[in-house]
Amino acid sequence: MAGVEYLVIDRQGREHELDLTDLDACPPVAEDPMLKQFILAEEVGHMPHEAPPHIELMRRLELVDYEPASDVGHFRFYPKGTLMKDLIIDWVLDVALSLGAMVIETPTMYRADEPDIRAQAERFIEKDYKLQIGGKTLFLRFAGDFGLFRMMKTVRMSVKQLPVRIFEIAPSYRLETRRECVGLRRMRKFTMPDLHCFCKDLDQAFEEFELLTLKYAELLRGLGLSFVHAYRAERAFYEEHRDFFIRVATELGQPALVQLLPERKHYWALKNEFQYVDSVGKNFQLSTVQIDVEDSERYGITYTDVDGLEKGCIIVHSSPGSIERLMCAVLEEAAKAIRAGGLAKLPTWLSPTQVRLIPIADRHLDYAIRVAEELVRAGIRADVDDRGRTMDWKVREAAREWVPYVGVVGDREVRDNTVMVTIRAKSEPSRPYKVSMTVEELKRTVLSELEGKPRRPHYLPMLLSKRPVFR
Repeated sequence: MAGVEYLVIDRQGREHELDLTDLDACPPVAEDPMLKQFILAEEVGHMPHEAPPHIELMRRLELVDYEPASDVGHFRFYPKGTLMKDLIIDWVLDVALSLGAMVIETPTMYRADEPDIRAQAERFIEKDYKLQIGGKTLFLRFAGDFGLFRMMKTVRMSVKQLPVRIFEIAPSYRLETRRECVGLRRMRKFTMPDLHCFCKDLDQAFEEFELLTLKYAELLRGLGLSFVHAYRAERAFYEEHRDFFIRVATELGQPALVQLLPERKHYWALKNEFQYVDSVGKNFQLSTVQIDVEDSERYGITYTDVDGLEKGCIIVHSSPGSIERLMCAVLEEAAKAIRAGGLAKLPTWLSPTQVRLIPIADRHLDYAIRVAEELVRAGIRADVDDRGRTMDWKVREAAREWVPYVGVVGDREVRDNTVMVTIRAKSEPSRPYKVSMTVEELKRTVLSELEGKPRRPHYLPMLLSKRPVFR
């Protein structure tokens, strides 16, 4: 884009000019491989064309697959994939509720002849699914703004209530080209959480922007993800509010790319992005926070000030990222570990099975079931491999599923009320980390990893012999 300039804010808050033709001349970029790769892919245009490994992984792990009877970019989620998706939804919802957000639900389709909706939809004119119903043209939502803004148009708010935070999570649809649809990275149907904050002025919007940026960083790190931080803003806006940009960047504790635009061409005056770089070097956006200076006027959203006058809001748009993209990034993080010669793993709270019990012989099965039931009562997803295969085969299968804690039980364990546990996070590819633990020690160890995270029961039977094969 003509007139666009770049700089980088380092961890100490110092600004560095960035020349896209010589990235290594900028120290924060030269020292940060992920930031450098993001700039190469996003700003320079050096896009890798290798297929992302998460597609093979989501199938092999029996999580997700394409649905051939539907449109391109629509997926079927098997029980383990549905469980992971629901846990991420819970995690996102917990963050919104912790901020005092109010939860709403709005329709999936909208009439194209509504002037305010049409004006906003024109920004995505080639991305919408259109339907003809009763002589009317409708389109499926490609974001959560339409219903939310129409709702807020009729809401009465006073300045004392601001900021008002509204959260919604709902299916969204974008008619991406067939070529653009790649696994969970880009889809035509996806689940989008949106948090909109209605503020009285720019100062309050800055407070919300900072709060949400830091909260979303915490959310992504809770998923085990690293990310690149990028700002986009008009140069004049950046120069006027430089101290704010620097403060937020240093609070995150990592360098930030700043794209300086010659003039504002969007509804937002400031946009923050958390970008992920996958295992093949392709980037995609996860979280975003934006200060919207247009839509309050477009939709007629106002609040009552202390003087009794109706005034327009500043709206802080934000999203931690689509649930499917967050799943994609988690799987790509595991693919990075494999490429580096390590063991792939999921965060324990997100692993479909957190503890697998494997009896050495049939006479140990009852004990394995008792241990699993005790763990389940404590809120741990435990299962038992009771299939008629060898112990070594079952151990290999648990490793193929990336189960974080695999407990083998035999005569000694039954006698001593213990479990011989292999801990995946402490193991190496050729050297499993094994330790004998009491049931209470195992329970305490796993629960410590689940603290502060969402919990759900398993979506599959406890006994593996009762489970069909979905892939």
